This record gives sequence, C-alpha cells and structure tokens, in this order.
Amino acid sequence: MAILQYKNVGITAMAACVPHTVIDNYKYTQYFSEEEVRKVVDKVGIYERRFADQNTCSSDLCFAAAEKLFVDNQIDRSEIDLLVFVSQTPDYRMPATSIILQERLKLNNSVIAFDINLGCSGFLYGLSTVYSFMQQKGLRKALLLDGETRSKVYSPKDRRSAFLFGDAGVAALIERNEKFGNSYFSLNSDGSRADLIMIKGGGYRHPSSLDTLKERVVDEFGNIRSDEQGYMKGADVFNFVIVEIPKDIKRLFQFAGMEKEQVDYFVFHQANDFINSYIAKKLKLDTERIPSTIHKYGNTSSVSVPLTIVSELKSQLKETDKTLMLSAFGVGLTWGTAIVPFSDCHISDVVEL
Repeated sequence: MAILQYKNVGITAMAACVPHTVIDNYKYTQYFSEEEVRKVVDKVGIYERRFADQNTCSSDLCFAAAEKLFVDNQIDRSEIDLLVFVSQTPDYRMPATSIILQERLKLNNSVIAFDINLGCSGFLYGLSTVYSFMQQKGLRKALLLDGETRSKVYSPKDRRSAFLFGDAGVAALIERNEKFGNSYFSLNSDGSRADLIMIKGGGYRHPSSLDTLKERVVDEFGNIRSDEQGYMKGADVFNFVIVEIPKDIKRLFQFAGMEKEQVDYFVFHQANDFINSYIAKKLKLDTERIPSTIHKYGNTSSVSVPLTIVSELKSQLKETDKTLMLSAFGVGLTWGTAIVPFSDCHISDVVEL
C-alpha cells in the first residue's frame, strides 16, 4: 500500500500564470456546428480556456509564476536548494526543462534540479517527492514548478478532446516548519490502462514520421487526429474514476485517522464538471467546500489542482490554518490523494502572460 506520511513540511507560498488568450468554448466552432459544440460544452461545464501562443511553452508559464512568487514574497534565490519541474509538455526531449529553468531563474549551481514526466496526478507526485527531500535537514527551500500546454497536443477536429484542455503554470515554495504537522499521500498506478489516455506517436516506440504526422479519421463519428495528437477514451476513464477515486479517498482518511468533516476544502482535478459532481455526491461532500475552476480554465492536466488553489482559495489560506484534501487522476493511469495542512500560505494574484 503506497501511503506516505510526512512531518513538518508544507507550502508557504504559491503563484500561477495563465496565457492571456481566452478561448470561448461556445465559439470554438471551426470544425463543428454550433449545436454540436453547445451539447459538448454544456455537458462538460467548460466555458472558457486559456491557450498559449506558438512561442510560449509550459516553462515560460512556470517562469512567470516563479518570478511573481519570488517578488511578492521577497525570496532570497540563494536559499532555493531543490527545483522540481512537472510536465508532459517540456521544452525539449533533452535536456530536462528544470535545468533550463534553474539558469533562467538565476538559482545556484548547487541546486538539485530534475523533471517529473507525469500527467494529471503529477502535482501530487511532485509534491510528495519534494516533501520527501525536505525531510532532510540539508535543504532550506524547495521550488515545485508545474506547467502544461495541452492545447498543443490535442486535435481541434476530435470532439472528444477538442473542448477540454487548457494551458497554465504554477509555482509552489515548500519549506520545513513545525506548524505544518502531518501530511498524508496515497499514490497509485495501473499501466494495464495506459492506452486510455495516450499520444502514440513521436516517442521512441513509434518515432516521428510522415505517417505519425498524417491526420486521419479515427472512428465512426468522423473525429480526426494524427498519432502525434492525444486521445482519450472518456467513458472508460469515467468508469475507472467512479470506482477508484472514492475508494482511495476513504483509504487515506482511514490511514490518517481523520473524518471528512476535518477537511476545510476538497480540491479535485478539474477533468470535467460531471465527474467531480459525481464524486462529491458519492462521498456526500459539502459542495461549498469544493472550489472549482473547470468553467474558466478547463482541464489543465497536472496544473489543475494547484491552479484551483491559487485562483479560488487565496483569501481563505492567508493568516489561518486550513486542511486541504487534494485528489487527481489521469494519464498512466495514475491517481493520488493527499491530506495537506496549510498555514498562512501567501498566494499571489494569477498572472497573465
């Protein structure tokens, strides 16, 4: 059972950046009729998204978020000893984007820096990894950066994914302090379902070629994409979610010896409104304690959980102690649940790039 417990480590500051270009989903009608678009948009509850331009990468969004965090909190960059970058849309195949960000952010050469290639559960995996490092007394401050430009990897001609994904980046400062107490993480994986969410072409199993780049009709509904654009088997993912996610949440509460009433806010991965409403109903959660950004940012993959915290909980987490439950699931398939204390977390306004 992959359940982890950490002590006296927590997030002390957060910032987020989104592209300035707003996509009105009802007007995203280049390839589909207005009636088709309205049906999809009303079902998933995603009305707006943010798209990065062709020159903007996930690292640029994270860089802007990190700079905002440093300035707003007067952070001494020389005290950053660890930098972790989470993304499945990095700048290059090599080198790791974290190394590039280390130089751009003017951090010391002694900084530990590496990437984590993981999808929608990536922030939870990254947070757990950083918490594990920060249990060591040799590190002072850690910077967790999480960015995605998923708009660039899904086909606008595939109605099953064309209206879901948006772009964003976040930065979280993590430190040791006795005020945080205990944090709990449950991290899980099931590679037998790897083909439910996938980009088949462009890696080293199926290298880029004229064939992988060629658009083709992929189903009886006329959806079109290439092998280098992502696809998702939504119905199968939903069936997975409604079984595994509530079960994982209950298991972590039991391990932590806590009840759901002790949690101030439940922050779910912003996959779509229908899924999150179903989970809330199944667990009998108070919807007023479930912040949501799905309507205005869409599914930003691993960024969705921290972006929701920055966007919706800024005033609630300042100068007070709160307990958050975080839950995310997706590509892999992987999923995770965390119970994380927050104490006087300084959250910046969302930056537009």
